[in-house]
Amino acid sequence: MKTLIYSFLITLLVGSYGCSIPRNVINPIQDKPSQFRGLSNVDDTSIGSLAVKDFFATQAIQQLIDSAIARNIDLQIALKNIDAADLLMRRARMGNIPQLNLQVTANSNRPSDNSLNGLSASQFLKTSHVEDYNANLSLSWEADIWGKISKQKEASYAAYLQTAEAKKAVQTRIVAMVATSFYRLLLLDEQLKIAQRNLALSDSTLKMVSKQFEVGQVSSLAVQQTEGQLLRASQLIPQIAQEISVQENALSELTGKFPTAIERSATLAQLEIPTQLAVGVPSVMLATRPDVKSVELGLRVANAKVGVANASLYPSLTISASAGLNSFKASNWFNVPASLFGIVGGGITQPIFNRRELKTQFELAKVEREKSVLLFRQAVIKAVVEVSNEQAKLENLKREYGIAQKRIATLRSAVKNADLLFNHGMANYLEVITAQANLLQGELDLASLKTAQLNASVELYRALGGGWQ
Repeated sequence: MKTLIYSFLITLLVGSYGCSIPRNVINPIQDKPSQFRGLSNVDDTSIGSLAVKDFFATQAIQQLIDSAIARNIDLQIALKNIDAADLLMRRARMGNIPQLNLQVTANSNRPSDNSLNGLSASQFLKTSHVEDYNANLSLSWEADIWGKISKQKEASYAAYLQTAEAKKAVQTRIVAMVATSFYRLLLLDEQLKIAQRNLALSDSTLKMVSKQFEVGQVSSLAVQQTEGQLLRASQLIPQIAQEISVQENALSELTGKFPTAIERSATLAQLEIPTQLAVGVPSVMLATRPDVKSVELGLRVANAKVGVANASLYPSLTISASAGLNSFKASNWFNVPASLFGIVGGGITQPIFNRRELKTQFELAKVEREKSVLLFRQAVIKAVVEVSNEQAKLENLKREYGIAQKRIATLRSAVKNADLLFNHGMANYLEVITAQANLLQGELDLASLKTAQLNASVELYRALGGGWQ
C-alpha cells in the first residue's frame, strides 16, 4: 500500500512539473463609460427594463408581437437550442457519478487436446472443453482532483445560459422588426391617403384648366401638362398598394403565418411620437442586453475550457470495483457464497508521449479565451455606440420634423393662394401644378419623418436591451 502511495506522489510531481493552474478572467472590461455621449444628469432608469406591453401601447402592435413570440420560426428554433443545451448540461452534471455496468457472459471453450490448456483440462477437470459463466457489476469512478469535471460542468452550464440569452436576443430582434414593419405599414396607408387627396386635387385643377381651354384662356399645352400631373398622382396609388401587400406578407411571415391581410386599428396620425425616452447608464444596458450577456457567457465557456485542457495535463486517478458470480459449471453459477467474487483496484494515468498534443490544446484554449475577451469588448463598444446613435437620431429627427411641419403649413397656404390667383387670372397653371407637387412631396416627407422617429424609438428600446421581458 505504501508503495502505491509513493508511486502516486511521484507521478503527481512529474505530471505537474512545469504546469500551473491558470487564473480565471475576471471583469475583462474595466473602462466602461459612466454615461452615453451627449447626455448628462442621467439616472439608472432605462426604457430597456420596460416590458413589451408597457413600451408599446398600441393594441394592434401588441397582438402582432404576441403572435410572433408564439409562432415565429426563428424563436422556435432558439427554444430547441435551449432544450439541446439543457440535455448537455444534465449530462455534464452526471460527471462525478460513478459509472455502473452490468455484464452477464457465458463461454464454452474447446481447446486442442495437444495444447497445454487441453492437457490440463483433460487431466485435472476430466473434460475436453472448458465453460465459464460470469455475472458481475462493475463500477468506475474518476476523482476530480484537478477540477476537470467541475470545469466541464461550468462550461456546460454557461453554454446553457448562453442559448437562453441567444433566444432573448432573437426575441428582441423579432419584436423590433414587428414594430417597425407595422409602422412601415401605417406609413404606406398614410402615403396612400396623401396620393388619393392629391389625385382629387389634380383632378379639380384639370377641370378648371379644361374650362379655360374651352373659352380660349389657355392653350392645349396647359391641359396636357395638367393631365400629366394627374396621371403622375394616379401612378403612385398602384405602387403604394403593391408595397402594402408586400409589407403585409412580411408581417405575416414574422408572425409565423401564411400571407394574409393585417388588421390595424390605428393610423399613423393617431400615434404619438415619444418625447422623452430614458436611457439610463451603460452599466444598466449591459446588464439587460441579451446579446452582450451571451458574449460574456461565451467568455465563461472559453475560460472553463482552459481549465479542462489544463487539467488534462495532470495525472488522473481512477478507482474501479467489480463483484458478481463466477463458475465453470452452469449448475454452480448461482451457488452462493461459493460463486461470489470481488475485485477492487485503483489506477493513475499520466500522459507522456501525447503531452505535447495536450499542451498544444491547452495553449489553443488560452488563445480562444483571449479571443473571447476581445469579442466581449467589441460587443460592449458596439452596444454603447448603437444607443448613442439612436439617441442622436431621435434628437435630430425631432428638430427635422418640427421644420417639416412648418414647411407643410406654408405649402398648404401656397396651394390655396395658387388656386385663388389662378381663378382670378393672376397665376398660370404651372404655378398651380408646382404648388401641388411641392405639397405632395412635403406631406410624404412629413409622414416619413414621423415613421422614422417611431422606428428610432423602437431601435433605442432594442439597443437598451428591451424586447425580451
